[in-house]
Amino acid sequence: MRIGKKIKNLRLKKGLTQEELGERTDLSKGYISQIERDLSSPSIETFFDILEVLGCPPREFFDDIESDQKVVYKEEDQTDYLDEELGYKIQWLVPESNENEMEPIILTLEKSGEFKQFEPSLSETFAYILKGRVIVKLGRKTYTARAGESIYFHASEDHQIVNDFDGVSELLLVATDSYL
Repeated sequence: MRIGKKIKNLRLKKGLTQEELGERTDLSKGYISQIERDLSSPSIETFFDILEVLGCPPREFFDDIESDQKVVYKEEDQTDYLDEELGYKIQWLVPESNENEMEPIILTLEKSGEFKQFEPSLSETFAYILKGRVIVKLGRKTYTARAGESIYFHASEDHQIVNDFDGVSELLLVATDSYL
């Protein structure tokens, strides 16, 4: 059984960051991260301390009955961020998705807008261009995609998405782990 994902889900339901859980259990944020990714196994004592902070009895933790998970997200669940200086808006389609393995957003780029530049990572990125035209800068190469076309790349080099349209461009973007 992978306990890391269950611990992460309980932590998120409790509204705690990894750092807050670490502080309450005298563990480091890094160690909490390793537990949640099943890279490290806590001792029984540490495991029970974590469950106590999360308000979950051990029996309930190991109960195979899955709790009701939210599957459908409505417009009121979404949150926005606007960067007027760079000319882009992010619309998070799923709350707290930056804590998940995938992060789906709607990215809107104003005329001459550009999304912030990202350093290389282990992330994968998929985007579907809803309207307009964008340039993807990936390392030293550039790629152009228009409405109705898709983008997919491994973020192993510096990368950035910029508007290449005489108007607003909009894309559905889904990135794995640590992109946004």
